[in-house]
Amino acid sequence: MDDDAKLSVVRDMVEAWNALDWERVVGLFAPDGVLHSVMQEPLRGREAIGERLAVLADGLERLTLHVRALGVIDGRVFLERLDVFDVRGHHGEVPVVGVLSVADGLVTEWLEYYDRATLLRGMGLGTDFAA
Repeated sequence: MDDDAKLSVVRDMVEAWNALDWERVVGLFAPDGVLHSVMQEPLRGREAIGERLAVLADGLERLTLHVRALGVIDGRVFLERLDVFDVRGHHGEVPVVGVLSVADGLVTEWLEYYDRATLLRGMGLGTDFAA
């Protein structure tokens, strides 16, 4: 895939997250794709990713991934963003950097870098939350 095609897949993924379209999010991953919030164990495969998204989406009222920068470096897509969300009456904003590998129109690996405590605080959860 060329860089423009990779960027297009990532833009589609951002749209799916903003629409809270979890089926589309999962479908944009390769069947054996990996979603790895680096402070946790990686999720491997669509089923595991879908299960985690179901937990995270519970009570989610709104989510907007505000893209600050998007580009390709050495074949991987770098996505700097501010995630703004409302969940169960709590409001949160978390700066995030994602690094995505894309092949054959699907995300094969997505690494997420953010401060987990900031995310959990925004969700109204304690730092011991397991999902």
